Amino acid sequence: MSTEEKLKMYWKENLKVISILLIVWFVVSYVCGILIADGLDNIKIAGFKLGFWFANQGSEVIFVILIYVYVKWMNAIDKKYDVHED
Repeated sequence: MSTEEKLKMYWKENLKVISILLIVWFVVSYVCGILIADGLDNIKIAGFKLGFWFANQGSEVIFVILIYVYVKWMNAIDKKYDVHED
């Protein structure tokens, strides 16, 4: 496999990871925090309605978790394609 093919495969996999994580973020922040927040308000966690939690804190918490997942996932991809830092 040539270096150019390897690089194209690397970026294809990188874009796949980014797309998946952006979809998760969209679902959590927009769908759960706005579109279905009223339905989620029927569920309470520690006295707070779940829709309220997603709209105010859930998106930020999920975003931080997604950053961690992205770093771990990309480190594995970097090692797979031998483009990692030592």
